Amino acid sequence: MMLIREGSLSEVVQLVEKIHEFAQQETEQSLQARLNNKTGLVLVAENDSGLLGFKIGYELDDETFYSWFGGVAPTARGHGVAQRLLEVQETWALEQGYQCIKVKSRNQFPAMLRLLIRNNYLIEEYEKKDQILESRIHFVKSIKK
Repeated sequence: MMLIREGSLSEVVQLVEKIHEFAQQETEQSLQARLNNKTGLVLVAENDSGLLGFKIGYELDDETFYSWFGGVAPTARGHGVAQRLLEVQETWALEQGYQCIKVKSRNQFPAMLRLLIRNNYLIEEYEKKDQILESRIHFVKSIKK
């Protein structure tokens, strides 16, 4: 059975090391620098065999939560881990009083793009890069009741 819970940055670092798509490895310090005392949420998914995935987000302003960084270990893909992390993050953000969630992804992550569209995230902006796979797609979802 999968459990989603608040996690630590050291657990996130362990997961990032397993996910080959991430060009840059992270440290607890690099992650903490990005969070920089913002109101945030670090979620991890786990089961009896260990850590499966993570999702980190933080407040952009009183109404907007930014889903910044997430991933699922290759061995855990295809089992709904990213979907559950997304659902728990959305529920938490709504409970905290946020009105919307913003997230960016890239053409090189088609599974993430499909996940966002399937969960009613809308394309808000396109950030063109020299390498089309590096281009960023900005999404937003209203979560207000």
